Amino acid sequence: MKIPVKVFKKKRKKSLNLEDIKKNLRKNNACYVLITCSQPSKDGEMQVELNYSGDDNLASYLIDGAQDVFETRMETAKDNF
Repeated sequence: MKIPVKVFKKKRKKSLNLEDIKKNLRKNNACYVLITCSQPSKDGEMQVELNYSGDDNLASYLIDGAQDVFETRMETAKDNF
């Protein structure tokens, strides 16, 4: 008796490049801010890039709001030590 065997190939994870990410962000959002950085070089330098789409004022508001979140987290972390 022969038993059918299904073979599944492992799907390779599709890597997204920066342009694909920006294109997808533009589709569903009125505005986005994307900050990326490279791996540090041997001397510790990193390439930092800021991309955004949408109204300049709204992008600035998003960055200010994110900064507030991180500052609050840093203050909380300091208080726990």
